[in-house]
Amino acid sequence: MTSEAEPITLIGGSADRLRERASAVGHRVAAQPRKLGWRNRLVAVLTITDSVAIVIALVVAQLVRFQTSGLGASTPQSDVAYLSLSAAIAAVWLVALSATRSRLIRNIGTGTIEYQYVVNATLITFGTLAVVAFLVQLEIARGFLAVALPLGLALLLAGRITWRYILHAMRRNGRCTTGSIIVGRPDDVARVVGEMRRQYRVGYRAIGASFTGADHMSKPHRIDLPTVDFDELAATSKRTRTRAVIVAGEVPGGSAAIRRLGWDLENSDTELILVSRLTDVAGPRIHLRPINGLPMVHVDLPQYTGFNHVVKRVFDVVVAGIAVVVLSPAIAAIAVGVRLSSDGPVFFRQERVGVHGARFTMLKFRSMVTDAEARLLELRAHNEGNGVLFKMKDDPRVTPLGRTLRRYSLDELPQLWNVLVGDMSLVGPRPPLPSEVDRYEQDVTRRLLTKPGITGLWQVSGRSNLSWEESVKIDLYYVENWSITGDLVILLKTVRAVVGKHGAY
Repeated sequence: MTSEAEPITLIGGSADRLRERASAVGHRVAAQPRKLGWRNRLVAVLTITDSVAIVIALVVAQLVRFQTSGLGASTPQSDVAYLSLSAAIAAVWLVALSATRSRLIRNIGTGTIEYQYVVNATLITFGTLAVVAFLVQLEIARGFLAVALPLGLALLLAGRITWRYILHAMRRNGRCTTGSIIVGRPDDVARVVGEMRRQYRVGYRAIGASFTGADHMSKPHRIDLPTVDFDELAATSKRTRTRAVIVAGEVPGGSAAIRRLGWDLENSDTELILVSRLTDVAGPRIHLRPINGLPMVHVDLPQYTGFNHVVKRVFDVVVAGIAVVVLSPAIAAIAVGVRLSSDGPVFFRQERVGVHGARFTMLKFRSMVTDAEARLLELRAHNEGNGVLFKMKDDPRVTPLGRTLRRYSLDELPQLWNVLVGDMSLVGPRPPLPSEVDRYEQDVTRRLLTKPGITGLWQVSGRSNLSWEESVKIDLYYVENWSITGDLVILLKTVRAVVGKHGAY
């Protein structure tokens, strides 16, 4: 592979000369490997992992159902029959995982779509089994299915999460990525390149740029990528074996030029990607419906009532209730520790703003001295927060036990009560103070359209390390794009964020 090209500065000058230079520089786009072996290896290990998970689930289901019901519960005939049934279920399950594109490269490694496809494949498998059993009058032990379905799904998701973590670690080091040429106006190219570098988990890496627009030849731009003339784009991508061309803005000739570019890229390994101008809209809300050659993009508008919110509330109550029961010994121990370690009450009560601006009292284990609020003014000059929220890494008001509780977010366990009574949700925007809400601009008030959460995107995206603008953007994105699947992913990521102590102080 050729070495990385040096940064190139485009300055105002003769348009013909600059186009000539851009075309020449296009030859300096780094040639990509003839084969991306990591793609085949990733699909292979996912297939093997899926197969092992399914086999384990089916074998355990058979052992639990027939070997734990006493002697004589299982016979050689039933063993053989259920082994045959398990083999058939495994085959259908694996085919369904492939048919739903759960192992398609562009669906692996980011977002929740991969997990949704795994869930869909599982439901298709057992739905098919139910239909076949009804049609042929096949009797299947319900205990067998009651173990196989949830266990299999849990193992499949655990395998996908494990390999995603490994893939992200490799992409963090620049491996397992797809070289891409970005096309568009300089500001659009810079925006996409910046996002690709920040969101390395997506797996696309910029190796070249093709600028468009009437002003890009006359204004100074500095892009640390080799440039390609748009007319040479298809030829350059083929010659360098570039796997992706990403259109990030307007191109000369509009949609007709994009269509011709697609024709020129046919019969190659290059994929053509169009970056939507719909920002902060999650993929599941976008639907493409072509009508007689007219691609219509439908965007589902956010809904703040209805069935999904009922499901979210039921989920909150069930999970919070179970958590309170399971964690009750730890909660009691922390309460005793807080009471004995320093003077003052066990709980810290603070007024926060909930859904639609309703005020409520949020509970936390006390982690500061009792006169913490009175000492706030003298510490204002040492604020290390984002300007709106006061944060200080070595806050002298925090007690020794409180520092440990904050590091692992154990001080927030009492908020499970806030969830049970309906003031908060397990996942949602950060619960704001009334003083913060008083300073909200009009758009920011949309954070109050849903219940605040014990955790949320802000928790797994940096916590106290985020700027105010970043916190607001993340919260607004969650409010408009939340889903049950997304909440589950956030809860899993919260465990990792808490254990890693990132941004916690």
